[in-house]
Amino acid sequence: MDNPTEQPPTTARSSTTASQPRTLREKLEAGRFVVSVEIDPPHGLSPRRALEGVSLFQRANVDCINVGDSPLARVRMSPVAMAVYLHQELGVEPIVHYTTRDRNLIAIHADLVGAHVLGVRNVLCLRGDPPALGGHTDVVAVWDVGSVQLIRMLRMLNEGVDWTGKSVGHTASFLIGGSANPNTDEIKAELNLMRRKVEAGAHFFMTQVIYDPERLERFLDRTAKFKLPIIVGILPILSQRQAEFLQYQAPGITIPDEAFQRLLSAGEDRVAAEGLAIAHDVLAVARAKAAGVYIVPSFGRYEPLLDLVAEAKG
Repeated sequence: MDNPTEQPPTTARSSTTASQPRTLREKLEAGRFVVSVEIDPPHGLSPRRALEGVSLFQRANVDCINVGDSPLARVRMSPVAMAVYLHQELGVEPIVHYTTRDRNLIAIHADLVGAHVLGVRNVLCLRGDPPALGGHTDVVAVWDVGSVQLIRMLRMLNEGVDWTGKSVGHTASFLIGGSANPNTDEIKAELNLMRRKVEAGAHFFMTQVIYDPERLERFLDRTAKFKLPIIVGILPILSQRQAEFLQYQAPGITIPDEAFQRLLSAGEDRVAAEGLAIAHDVLAVARAKAAGVYIVPSFGRYEPLLDLVAEAKG
């Protein structure tokens, strides 16, 4: 990771950097199609299985690794700690998912400054799923700020000040990501939210996972006006139970009726093949119109995704 006191990269790059982009920032600036894989930190004390998965995808030449922040409100290791650990052990470049669900402004500042000092640069700003989704009905969510305000805080750190305007001593060099949901039927509201994120200081977007290639194509056409890289989420469905969970319980995810029926009628011995076929269709649109993809394994099953990763890498 980078020197914690470095200045933010400028838009002017040397010919060496331009011809051989190394970091996520450089690859996006160069128009390189980027491929990431999302790895969830462990619930317990051993990150061995996650480390094995990252090592597997590293050999497949992925560009970076997304590190989830207790997705679906299921308690896991700190994403910042996991990101630093993965970089130290394997040298991979992480994209840290960071939610405002669990932290007030003071904790957010402490985490982000600490992450920068430890070398974390890529942060995806999220609101986070409600604790009740993970079965924690007695846990109170914080949500001191939303995702737009979190983006603004990171931009201010890049300008050398905290959210109150007080100097932090140096300018940070965060690459700031915002989320986007192509599945929503409230597209005007979503575009307005994306516009607010752009104005707050977002550098790129990552979408919710999607299963409808035509909807994705329309979404990418409508969001081209923001002139920011968009990285598309792909979560291949490998079982009928997973399809039903995503369709009925996962917030922000919608499987088109035709695709859903394909999955349910395939039979358990064929559902994974159908799920991967749908993922390949989404990938084809992303390769034509997006800046990259991030691929999400299911239940720690990494090996079935290697062909999809290879296709994404071209």
